Amino acid sequence: MITLKQLRYFGAVARHRHFGRAARECAVSQPALSMQIRDLEARLGVELVERRPGEVALTPAGVEIARRAADLLAGARDLVDFARHHTRPLSGTLRLGVIPTLAPYVLPSVLPVLQRHHPDLTVALRETRTRNLLDELGRGQIDVVMLALPVAQPEIETLPLFEDPFVLAVPTDDPRPAAVPIEVRAIDRDTLILLEEGHCLRDQALAVCAGATADAFGLGATSLATVVQLVASGYGTTLLPRVAAAIERDNPRIKLLRFVAPEPRRTIGLAFRRTSPRKADFSTLARRVVEALGITGLDPAALDPAMPAAAAHPVPA
Repeated sequence: MITLKQLRYFGAVARHRHFGRAARECAVSQPALSMQIRDLEARLGVELVERRPGEVALTPAGVEIARRAADLLAGARDLVDFARHHTRPLSGTLRLGVIPTLAPYVLPSVLPVLQRHHPDLTVALRETRTRNLLDELGRGQIDVVMLALPVAQPEIETLPLFEDPFVLAVPTDDPRPAAVPIEVRAIDRDTLILLEEGHCLRDQALAVCAGATADAFGLGATSLATVVQLVASGYGTTLLPRVAAAIERDNPRIKLLRFVAPEPRRTIGLAFRRTSPRKADFSTLARRVVEALGITGLDPAALDPAMPAAAAHPVPA
């Protein structure tokens, strides 16, 4: 009989394409891991990997078995989660992923609220880009992700939280008055600073500037804080989500310009596996986030994971 340990070891090999790195992830010796993979191949009666000097390649059967193994391991984790958390909402460990353009702006408000209302909860935080978070979510390595919607993966369910309009950050010597909203077409594409490739906010900014391509823009940065400093130093302008603008507006060297209605915006929500047994936890988490950020006017039913997520959003993720 194959074991979950063997599937976990094989999953690590499939991700790393290297026995040594897979062994380090699983905290076992390389010979022990290799022996388990050979035993798994023997029990299944099929070769899973092609062993080459310095690297590993999956066979066609190995690719499919790696996919199915990931589903089985996620299901096993969900089973354990159900046993641990079905009696009390938001207790134990919650592995929360957050995209970088949200984490530094919402977590300082959200985490104290969670600690106050759920003292038995431990939040294990993971901050990285959307693609990485969704990949880890699908593998069961994290429980829930806070990100920009929509998510175009049928195995992922989403729960909208709030709308996050964009503003245009410009240097303080920009002649346009902050009190007068501007049109989207007033954005100067030649001076717009974007995050580097891989950040969903970059794609959203390109969508706001309809018809623009990434080649139309010059400077790029790895964090929103760096982008703001570039703007403050006079290198250009940038689109800021409102959650970030609430913090960055204290910078005396930038000015924030609002857009005329309808403002370009992104929708922030939670994403989790459709098979997860912790949907009651995620509904409670959604309510705490809304409470912590002081968001009003939301329909409570919208925070029920049994309700479908909004079908359309003004700016794609």
